[in-house]
Amino acid sequence: MSLPGVARAIDRAVADRRIAGAVVLIARDGRLVHEQAAGMADLESQTPMTPTTVFRLASVTKPVIAVVTMHLVEQGTLDLTSPITRWLPDFRPALADGSTPDITVDHLLTHTAGLSYRMHEPPGSDYDTLRVSDGLDRTSLTLQDNLARIGQAQLRSVPGTEFRYSVAYDVLGGVIEAATGSTLPRAVHEIVSGPLQLHSFDFAVGERAQVATAYSDGLSPITDEPISNDVNVVRYSPERIFDRSQWPSGGAGAAASAPDVLRFLNTVALGGAPILHSSTVTEMYAARIGRQLTPAVRDSFARGWAVTSPDTSPLYGLPLDAVHWGGAYGHSWAIDPATRTVVVALTNTTPEGTSGAFPSDVARAAFLDLASGTGDFSDNTGDNTAGDGATGGPA
Repeated sequence: MSLPGVARAIDRAVADRRIAGAVVLIARDGRLVHEQAAGMADLESQTPMTPTTVFRLASVTKPVIAVVTMHLVEQGTLDLTSPITRWLPDFRPALADGSTPDITVDHLLTHTAGLSYRMHEPPGSDYDTLRVSDGLDRTSLTLQDNLARIGQAQLRSVPGTEFRYSVAYDVLGGVIEAATGSTLPRAVHEIVSGPLQLHSFDFAVGERAQVATAYSDGLSPITDEPISNDVNVVRYSPERIFDRSQWPSGGAGAAASAPDVLRFLNTVALGGAPILHSSTVTEMYAARIGRQLTPAVRDSFARGWAVTSPDTSPLYGLPLDAVHWGGAYGHSWAIDPATRTVVVALTNTTPEGTSGAFPSDVARAAFLDLASGTGDFSDNTGDNTAGDGATGGPA
């Protein structure tokens, strides 16, 4: 199962040392058309990537939380328009004038709640002085502790008026816990990972050797030391995923293998059954919030992911109206609803695997190969649910 242009893009990125390794899986209409594990899961020990290598997902966690949320909306356990104080009565962040406007579930899903990330704020901001966790760091906080800190920070805008990428999905995790009377990991297991048999998906893992080592560009291992630039600070802790005492971050806290990520996204692409109605998936695809990427380029955000526009489609190598997102440890994924094509590209190198040339190179090659009918699908006999086997050989 191979798309030659995709294979070349992956091999070139590994050979050029832009990424340490990757697992890339592509499905169309439920059939696996490309499976490739390339490069190294760990450079020091020369451990190769395999299809079952586990990755720290970072924001690839978010679409799972979006689907859990919409499942609960379908059940009537949550609704999109009620203030979240219905479930979190003490969560009342204020604007600069002291007023506490209503924040809804839909505001959280679309990142229009007026919240922010500590890593997006300068040192000395309230998010910094309150020591809000972005879900990537290792702390002694509980989820409720972190919600209390977020609730003390000033809202950056009136809810519903501005897209701002934020800890909104961590707040959604708290809403899910309150609405279900369960923990977030248990709710995710009961609604998504259990029914779909995502055996590797969890908020903490035990087998250290199965998890890809996290690298930054230049292939230096990421450590717990804060990474600073001229504007802000990012706090990673690769060890977090091995510590079951860490609070479950709905925005950044899970880990999984590429086949399990593909199985989840393929479920969405094929209409949502058995966890969502197809009408709900259609609503989740719809672009709702325009956001400025550069002065000249606009993208949109829907319920759980971004949506390509005429400006961004050529940049990402994706069709118009494809939905997509990534993860800060070096991941990208996309669904083209028109052709029910899913692209999962998990790497262990950031930011190249998230916002470098790699994601667009892979996506562009995939859609070109599929459009031209180029590829060797000789191993792809019969129906394949694009996530069952994890049996394809590495590149």
